Amino acid sequence: MKEVGEAVNEGVSNIILFPKIPDDIKTNAADACYDPAGLIPETIKKIKSKYGGQVNVWTDVALDPYSDQGHDGMVSSDKRGDGGRGRIMNDETIEQLCRQAICQARAGADVVAPSDMMDGRVGALRDALDSEGFTDVSIVSYTAKYASAFYGPFRDALDSAPRESSNAPPNKKTYQMDPANSREALIEAQLDAAEGADMLMVKPGMPYLDIIKLLKDNTNLPISAYHVSGEYAMMKAAAERGWINERDVCLEALLCFKRAGADAILTYYAKQAARWINEDGISK
Repeated sequence: MKEVGEAVNEGVSNIILFPKIPDDIKTNAADACYDPAGLIPETIKKIKSKYGGQVNVWTDVALDPYSDQGHDGMVSSDKRGDGGRGRIMNDETIEQLCRQAICQARAGADVVAPSDMMDGRVGALRDALDSEGFTDVSIVSYTAKYASAFYGPFRDALDSAPRESSNAPPNKKTYQMDPANSREALIEAQLDAAEGADMLMVKPGMPYLDIIKLLKDNTNLPISAYHVSGEYAMMKAAAERGWINERDVCLEALLCFKRAGADAILTYYAKQAARWINEDGISK
């Protein structure tokens, strides 16, 4: 609540929530993700109660924070997947994601952001939300989420990396995208747009400026860039060592996203960047 209040005071009107969940309630089915008394629904209610229309609350829709396998999807027990391990179950996962999104919408979420990269989840979420009367809840789809090495600090903070389990796939490469493949982003964008996405997300940000530009040039939907934890951590570490001017590098990075075509930027620098922009009178 303190962080949200400070962000609102700096003019930041959109925040996104990610949960860190205790191990003792994690399961393969991730049922805790749609507990109405859980951490995320209760937090949404408190934010909305205090700040009302001052802030739009975005939520992450994915199972990995709630999974004892550390995956965005449920893991099968048949061991027909990579290396004789269990495979990620796409359709069963989508059913859980729909329950999660509806729970978040009931709590007051303005935007749900599926980051799981399961096939067909945007259309399923739109149908599920509409059937419950949440036609005004927007969907920001992680359309081009790459199997990147830049997610480490985030996964460490949330304890959401794939577990060293005899059954779980060793990584997320079977459902996240190949960093060498740019054309797949166009396919994913077309599918998500057709299924009812309101905005498309590219993740990570700076290493994938070409993907932001590619989607901007080939869709009429707004594009969001995710300035991820690894990018943020490198900039913070370099600034602490005195190797870079943190303010200038941060604002230059955000400018790069805008130049590439991003309409929105998800960044851990949001509060600081807003303060610098306000201090300098830079055009937003």
